[in-house]
Amino acid sequence: FENVVPSDPNVCAMQQIKGTDKKYFTNCKQWYHRKICSQPTVITYECCPGYEKIPGEKGCPAALPLVNIYNTLGVVGATTTKMYSERAQLKEEIEGPGSFTFFAPSNEAWAALPTEILDALVSNVNIELLNALHYHMVNRRLTSEELKHGSSFASMYQDSHVHIHHYSNGIITVNCARLIKPDQHATNGIVHVVDRVITAISNDMQAIIDIDDDLETLRTAFAAAGLTSILENEGQYTVFAPTNEAFEKIPAETLNRILGDPVALRDLLNYHILKNMQCAESIVSGTPMETLQGTVLEVGCDGNQMTLNGKAIITKKDQLGTNGVIHYINELLIPDSAKTLLELAEGSSVAMATKLFVEAGLTTHLTGSEALTMLAPLDEAFKDGVQKLMTNHIVKEQMSSKSLYHGQELETLGGLKLRVFVYRNNLCIENACIAAHDKTGRYASMFTVDKVLTPPMGTVMDVLKADDRFSLLVGAIQTAGMTELLNQQGTLTFFAPTNDAFNALGQAELNKLMRNPGELSGVLRYHLGEGMLVSGGVGSHTRLKPLQGEKLELGRNYTVYVNKVPVAHADLMATNGVVHAVSSVIKPLRESQQAHPHCLQTELISQHRTEASC
Repeated sequence: FENVVPSDPNVCAMQQIKGTDKKYFTNCKQWYHRKICSQPTVITYECCPGYEKIPGEKGCPAALPLVNIYNTLGVVGATTTKMYSERAQLKEEIEGPGSFTFFAPSNEAWAALPTEILDALVSNVNIELLNALHYHMVNRRLTSEELKHGSSFASMYQDSHVHIHHYSNGIITVNCARLIKPDQHATNGIVHVVDRVITAISNDMQAIIDIDDDLETLRTAFAAAGLTSILENEGQYTVFAPTNEAFEKIPAETLNRILGDPVALRDLLNYHILKNMQCAESIVSGTPMETLQGTVLEVGCDGNQMTLNGKAIITKKDQLGTNGVIHYINELLIPDSAKTLLELAEGSSVAMATKLFVEAGLTTHLTGSEALTMLAPLDEAFKDGVQKLMTNHIVKEQMSSKSLYHGQELETLGGLKLRVFVYRNNLCIENACIAAHDKTGRYASMFTVDKVLTPPMGTVMDVLKADDRFSLLVGAIQTAGMTELLNQQGTLTFFAPTNDAFNALGQAELNKLMRNPGELSGVLRYHLGEGMLVSGGVGSHTRLKPLQGEKLELGRNYTVYVNKVPVAHADLMATNGVVHAVSSVIKPLRESQQAHPHCLQTELISQHRTEASC
């Protein structure tokens, strides 16, 4: 379409999938993606319905004279429908007086019909073909704008209704056939070209499932769960119907457990039902859609395949019932709410943790019906295959991370109490912070965390004494008379200088410091912050008040920094605080080095007070 711009008169933009004849009327909103079902598209311009070009003039200024519906079928290229209209002796009716809407199948739509069906329609001298065409007609003029979502209209075949869906992405379907050329006006009505031949619908979804042997297991499952009424009720649902083959792919043990548990079975089946009716042609990109179970399924497409959660598992599309549409699938979808802890873990990126839980002999807890919460570290959290006590990664009740609060204590299967810390940017249990959304199973839940839990083995003083890197620091603490402070109850964050940090001062300065307990105490107290701050609680600018001195400026860039000094080893947990090893003695920052001193935002978390600059 040379020299045509969209602003010219009567020019319509079309989005066409590259390498196919598939076109979509479009608007700027949708061009933006330049993709339909992951396939690249090209934008083409053509004359809007009813207009044509005049050489030398802009756009499509010439309005074509309106002709009757019979001749309009020829104008819009629906020549097969035109030919069959003549053969079925419908020609006279659609040339004559009246006001009709004709959903005219494209030539490709007729060609796609199975041969035996087409033969049966066309070869008979009887009335089948006329009935079929009359079902594509409504006895009044309906523009695409009047085809409202969820509406239905009596057709001219025994008043059988045709069902309209007008989706928010602009796509309009009639009995799930897409309108590919809408609003072609005629003297006696209007023609909408559709992409398939439609047939009358008489059964509800339950009846469709009842008569199909491929859905025998599903039929039994719906009956066992007491859900058959949903499939018989009024409504506009979408059912993703797992075939017998889909059920056979599931391990027998898992399947029998779910089939024998009405709550899990109901959740499983409801997870296959969408609240709204989605014809296959209405999907042009991945969209999260709500199920009756309450969570969402990602319904999408890839080329001409419809997909669920990114997988092309749909084997048969658009089986229409009076109360919705059924798409057959060859894989069962199991929602988290029907899974055991072990199944939740197997479906997540925590393979190493799963293996260690099993090796620790905890399988009965992971597959049983106890109310528990598993804290599962990500695979990358296991450095050098460190194996920690896995019993302390399972909490004795089923929790939601949304209900955790600062200072809460959680009891583990191993009998340990774990502390909860709530920060502005994170939620942590001891040193491990939540790294993904909760997974809520049938009886138990799983939190994915970013580190292996290292519960405290003693006080801050005990932690320092047990680690050779801090031998000089332990001596300094005793000299400064601070042993009691680091052993008593409380919540402290200690940026603990290692032996390397003290040695870096030089022998002379170190000796001078050690001879002056008052000065030494001041230096050490500047390294001690009020409140528990694990590394996961440090944002890009976090402030901590030291026991002595102005403030400590914390930041993070892959690692945590305190006054520009990197933390060498974070999160050594203690009963009364947390220790972070630093390889340099921390000095107060000069004003010029401080982060935005003019712009402070105070953050109060429980009794723990840190200040974060904005």
